[in-house]
Amino acid sequence: MKQFTLTVLFSLIFSLGLSAQNIVKGVVKDSSSEGLLQGVSISVEGNSISTTTDVIGSFTLENLPDGRHIIVIKKEGYETQNYPVSLSGSIVDLGIIYMYEDEFAEQQDLSTIIITDDELNDDTTAADNISGLLQASRDIYLRTAAFEFSSSFFRVRGLDSDNAKLLINGIEMNKLSTGRPEWANWGGLNDVLRNQEFTNGLAPSNFTFGGVLGSTNISTRASEYRKGGRVSYASSNRSYVHRVMGTYATGLMDDGWAFAFSGSRRIADEGFADGSSYNAYSTFASIEKVINDSHSLNFTSVFASNRRGKAAPNTQEVIDIKGIQYNPYWGYQNGKIRNSRVKDVEEPFIMLNHYWNINDKTSLTTNVSYQFGGIGNSRIDFNGARVEDGVLDGDGNPFITNLATANPDPTYYQKLPSYGIRQGLPDIYGMYQAFANDGQLDWNQLYAANAASVTGGNSAYVLYEDRNEDDRFTVNTIFNTELTDNITLNASVNYTSQKSENFAEIIDLLGGNGYLDVDTFADTFEEKQNNLLNPLHLAGEGDRFKYDFDLLSEVINGFAQAQFKYNKVDFYVAGSFAKTSHQRDGNFQNGGFINTSFGKSEKQEFTNWGAKGGLTYKITGRHILDFNGGYLTKAPTLRNTFANSRENNAIVEGLTSEKVLSFDASYIVRTPILQARATAYYTGIKDAVETSFFFADGIGGDNTAFVQETLQGIEKRHIGAEFGIDVKITPTLNLKGAANIGQYTYANNPNLFIASEDFVGDADANEFGVKDFGTSNLKNYRLASGPQKAYSFGFEYRDPDYWWFGATANVFNDTYIDIAPLTRSSNFADDGGVPFTDYDPSIARELLRQERFNDYMVVNAVGGKSWKIGDNQYISLFASIGNIFNREYRTGGFEQGRNANYRQLRDDKALETPVFGNKYWFGRGTTYFINLNYRF
Repeated sequence: MKQFTLTVLFSLIFSLGLSAQNIVKGVVKDSSSEGLLQGVSISVEGNSISTTTDVIGSFTLENLPDGRHIIVIKKEGYETQNYPVSLSGSIVDLGIIYMYEDEFAEQQDLSTIIITDDELNDDTTAADNISGLLQASRDIYLRTAAFEFSSSFFRVRGLDSDNAKLLINGIEMNKLSTGRPEWANWGGLNDVLRNQEFTNGLAPSNFTFGGVLGSTNISTRASEYRKGGRVSYASSNRSYVHRVMGTYATGLMDDGWAFAFSGSRRIADEGFADGSSYNAYSTFASIEKVINDSHSLNFTSVFASNRRGKAAPNTQEVIDIKGIQYNPYWGYQNGKIRNSRVKDVEEPFIMLNHYWNINDKTSLTTNVSYQFGGIGNSRIDFNGARVEDGVLDGDGNPFITNLATANPDPTYYQKLPSYGIRQGLPDIYGMYQAFANDGQLDWNQLYAANAASVTGGNSAYVLYEDRNEDDRFTVNTIFNTELTDNITLNASVNYTSQKSENFAEIIDLLGGNGYLDVDTFADTFEEKQNNLLNPLHLAGEGDRFKYDFDLLSEVINGFAQAQFKYNKVDFYVAGSFAKTSHQRDGNFQNGGFINTSFGKSEKQEFTNWGAKGGLTYKITGRHILDFNGGYLTKAPTLRNTFANSRENNAIVEGLTSEKVLSFDASYIVRTPILQARATAYYTGIKDAVETSFFFADGIGGDNTAFVQETLQGIEKRHIGAEFGIDVKITPTLNLKGAANIGQYTYANNPNLFIASEDFVGDADANEFGVKDFGTSNLKNYRLASGPQKAYSFGFEYRDPDYWWFGATANVFNDTYIDIAPLTRSSNFADDGGVPFTDYDPSIARELLRQERFNDYMVVNAVGGKSWKIGDNQYISLFASIGNIFNREYRTGGFEQGRNANYRQLRDDKALETPVFGNKYWFGRGTTYFINLNYRF
């Protein structure tokens, strides 16, 4: 018996010894440049063993079990390579493995960025969250969401982009003001933003705890760029018309230095929407010094300037007269198009990164960044005034005359035929003709009004910017170590400090000599002053007026994560912790809020945490089950912390951290012929806050006011399923499909607060002019999160002669209007606290029914061709056509909050054309994009 036992024991030891001798190694190079490729992922299909290539492109896989295996070699921007090997106590040297650039995917990425480029800079749309997926995932569903669904303002799982984290070199770039990335900060630098690591949903990242939508880390290490250059030209009718881009990288040189540079220019007098000008340029530089095998320093500098003319949402009345490309924000001045609503983004940043490879299994990266600059949004102010010389008011103060200027907006409701019909005006046809034949901003009239003698030289109209200028400093350190062959530990600590200056600045007096900085709608001399520290200030160009305050923030956070990888099961657990503080510091003493506007507010401090975990079970190497779940809390953003930040220090009532619970379950198939994923998901959000500004009639009776609306304690429910499939019919033909079936709703009736200077002194308002309107009855209303159902089916043909063509049909359902909370509060059913005697519940239900947009289908096509014209020289051409059949469709919109009570809304909707109808955004008609690229 002893002899048998020893025999078995020695046999096991011998077999384990043979297994331990199974080694696969090789060297990976770029097929065109022959350059060594670092950071290539090397894995074994159906096994947890994996590695990446080092600085000389080499890799070694050890301790592989006996048998047949598929070695999978992947790198972003290259075609995936699969190598079958048979192991039996052997060492297999694959030699030099050449990676071939995936031209189709690369050109598709360029087109995708163009599709969403103007939405990324539009404060009113939500397409920005799609951008986080660009280039970052090869998952068929996410690629479809990015490329096919983005033009319809589709949101993955119905969630905003503040639920995803965007990092550059391990430093989070999401804005503290909104929680979202500002993609214009690095727009036009596509060539140097390709090195990305993307995690979907709650899946683990080596850099951050992430959000429920995942995370993307962009690496700009100079040594990771392929040696060579690229010059391209693109033309489109979407956001910009022309783009020129150039990039060059040295690769890692013998002396340990590496350099990468890129720049681009994008211009258009107007894009698809009339008058939507575009003027942007971007520069990038990355310099790395590899000190030795353990230490490397990398410096990155990014400067991107983006100046874009906005387009307006319009009512159906306006669209019926002028069409979906109509934009009221612009007019001709001296024969040239001039847009009054321009968004100007210029926020450069610099980074210094220290990479320390402590040993083969442990690394520590320390990062420092500084970002500065600002964002401006221009508009016309038409509340000019002047001081009457020698004339005093009843209190002995200088008498202020309101210049009583008219709203210059061509779509102002009193200029449209619907208003004439409601008021019984005599010349309705004349109103229609005036708007149909012109309907643009009259710049000459503004200059003429300012030149009139009645103004006394003061401007009645000015063009100004709402600006926020941030100084943001961040330092963090990221630790990664392989504790064993199966266990990896990730951790990081981060500190961010930001000062945000917020103010209004005059940029053009439009021919006048100055603009009196007063609120002409206020009652008393004192209340009229926007800044009592400088009363009757005659503001000039470049001066701050209206409001001026700073927002101060500090964030300290960290996370720790353990990942476990085995042959049949992978799992992870992670936890996060954060301390956040926000404070307002007023620089103006507002006359309506003398004691609460100047100086610092109470500091708002939040302690937050998160926990998540997940498990991947490999039924076989090609059939996988994946489960993820997490709970986290989030501090309110700066925008959602203060109830009326432009005028006072008021904090949102009942402010607390947002709570998020999320989980998903997936079935994944990966075979050489079929790639597919089916996922069911749920996300519940509690204690969310939303703020907005608008002008409302019928608040507390017949009163009108410009207000800030705050919804507090919002609960939302996101539930659904997503599916993606890619089938290789032949070596050259793939069929692909994707679908999302979601239901995104309000899950409670949140609290509604309205703030306005007009409320100061009212018995039911506090010292900050905030009124509590109780709850808003929103439960079970749909969230305005783009199409909640979306389907795509298409094909992709890749010819061996390096040309390709593809087409997709995309169907969108269940898109809903953004509802007005005030009309669903107690204010709707009464007149200053007295119930309406003619209130009809059945009519009210119909008035408050949420609009659902019509379903629609959009067909898109892409194609391209590449040529090799010499050693390491290539020319490629890519073209795409969007919305081939020129389908007209609504992508979003909102109810105007103007009619805030039952009688006003009933009377307005009784008209054939409501005066204050819903406003809509429309998708583009047929669009094109063409890109010509030369690579050397």
